[in-house]
Amino acid sequence: MPRLMLMRVGCPWRDLPSAFGGWNSIYKRFNAWSAAGKWLRIFKTLLIDPDFEWVFIDGIYAKAHQHSTGAAGKQPEAIGKSQAGNTRKIHLAVDAYGLPVAFEVTGGEVNDCTAAPELIAQLPLAEVIVADKGYDSERIRRQIEAQGARPVIPRKRNSVKGNADLDRGLYCCRHLVENAFARLKHYRVVAFRYDKLKRNYESVVAMACAFLWLPM
Repeated sequence: MPRLMLMRVGCPWRDLPSAFGGWNSIYKRFNAWSAAGKWLRIFKTLLIDPDFEWVFIDGIYAKAHQHSTGAAGKQPEAIGKSQAGNTRKIHLAVDAYGLPVAFEVTGGEVNDCTAAPELIAQLPLAEVIVADKGYDSERIRRQIEAQGARPVIPRKRNSVKGNADLDRGLYCCRHLVENAFARLKHYRVVAFRYDKLKRNYESVVAMACAFLWLPM
C-alpha cells in the first residue's frame, strides 16, 4: 500500500517507487478520499466494541515541516506559530484498552482546555473520563457530568478544593493514552507533519489509529 509506506518513512509523494504506479494518480486518489471523509469513516468502522468504561484523553505536540505551510486558500490548516517554530497538536481519546476512539487536530497554540469540549462531545458513551490537570476546568467537568460520565481530573496546585476526592488508582492508568501516542509516532508522517491541508493530515492520523485497531 503506497500510503502505508509514506506513513512509515515520510518520503515525498514524488519519491514513491514506480512499482506503485504514478505518484500523482496515487496522491489524487488519496486526496479525493480525504475530501470525502472516507479515511475517517474507515477508522470509525474499525471501532469494534470499544470499552468505554474508562476513557483517557490528552494532547501532544509535534513539529510541522516547512513544506507543510503555504496551502492555497484562506482556511486555517491547524498549524500554529510559536518560539519552537511551526507546530500542530493532536488531542486524543483512548478506551480502557488504550486504543484510540476519537481525536482532534489543532494548531500547536491551542491549549488542551480549548480543544477538550469538541473531543469530549465525541464520547457520549464514556462512563469515566480521565485527564491530567491541564484539563482542570469547571466547564469541562460540567460537560462530562452532563454527558452522564464521571470526571477524574486532578485540580491544580492553587485550587481551594484540593484533590481529596480524586480516584488516584484510576488516574495511574493514564499512561494508556501516552502509550497510544508512542505507537502513533512510529509513523513519521504523524510524528512530523508534512501535509499542507488539515483534512489530509487528519486522514493520516485516522489511518494510523485504524492500524492500531487491525490486530483486534
